[in-house]
Amino acid sequence: MQNDIRKEILKDLKRVVIKIGSSIISNRDGGRAGLTIGLNADHVRRLAGTIRRIVDRNCEVVLVSSGAIMAGRERLGLSKAHLTIPEKQACAAIGQSYLMHTYEKKFEKEGLKVAQILLGHDDLENRGRFLNAKHTLETLLEHGVIPIINENDSVTVDEIKIGDNDTLSATVACLVDAQLLVILSDVDGLYSRDPSKKSGKKQDAPKLIGHIDHVTDEIEKLAGKSKSSVTVGGMYTKVLAAKQTMSFGIPTLVVNGLDNKASDKIFSGESVGTLFWAGKEKIKTRKHWIAHTLKPSGQITVDSGAKKAIVERGKSLLPAGVVSVEGQFAFGNAVRVLDEKGTEIARGLINYNARDLEQIKGMKTAAVRNLFDQNFYEEVIHRDDLVVL
Repeated sequence: MQNDIRKEILKDLKRVVIKIGSSIISNRDGGRAGLTIGLNADHVRRLAGTIRRIVDRNCEVVLVSSGAIMAGRERLGLSKAHLTIPEKQACAAIGQSYLMHTYEKKFEKEGLKVAQILLGHDDLENRGRFLNAKHTLETLLEHGVIPIINENDSVTVDEIKIGDNDTLSATVACLVDAQLLVILSDVDGLYSRDPSKKSGKKQDAPKLIGHIDHVTDEIEKLAGKSKSSVTVGGMYTKVLAAKQTMSFGIPTLVVNGLDNKASDKIFSGESVGTLFWAGKEKIKTRKHWIAHTLKPSGQITVDSGAKKAIVERGKSLLPAGVVSVEGQFAFGNAVRVLDEKGTEIARGLINYNARDLEQIKGMKTAAVRNLFDQNFYEEVIHRDDLVVL
């Protein structure tokens, strides 16, 4: 059954996004406290051969590559376990150019052209820049060039703190309308329990989960956090990335990229790694951008009646349904919508700033009209700008 699903996904595959974890292209000779630094050119060369085989299948490839800070550590001779933010930025600045130089050399030997694109959250949060990035990527792919994307770590402090190229790869997959996201990691996929924790009972041995069709709270808890000194985020951020792509109808496959035959297994339809896919149904591109790209500037809590109208009937949110307001947001900002239990039920673009919404919360439309005369919105969040989660 799993093989049939995978073969169905691969049948008409024309565009794939592949996320390369730092551990896939780093030196793996251990070291003090398990710290691994330095880019391994041979690993990049093998990766180039893998990409060549995928391209030969008439499939376009976009890469999201970690590794700039890891490569920069070696160039600057910084072997200590913990770096300051300025040290990470310096490593990213020198490491990114070295990383791209290595990609260019090794991919050129396979007859592949590459291009560097550095993105930060600001580039994706602004709708105009978001679309500009999309057009640039589309043009590169039309000319047979493989875009290699990374976060702009040398100047983006928030992104360095998160270190989350898994989320970036999911956003890119949605941005370019990919048909598959492959996350190459140093683990085989998601297990039924942490494989690093040994158990004396044979029946308690961790089992690889082959297919997940819905990311529940239990699945997120199962993913845990990363303990690696090279990668940041671990399986947890990969599960969150898969949750994002699944809402856009894009399957995500997490596999062990240290297996040199991983790509051949993937494209033969073997049950390798963990596949996250719920089907082809997806939310609209703009709503996906609202839900998964914009950072919420605040949150509002709604009563049970408003919750039912939003979730069950697809209605807009009106002032009468607002119970409380938190944060300092302005007109047009993204906000989280919570029910009275504190569960996020939706996310949307707000039509009022926080001060005005605090004033009109719980009020009927007629009362709001009298307060603001004609200069008001009937909806706090219009249904076209509201995404039910």
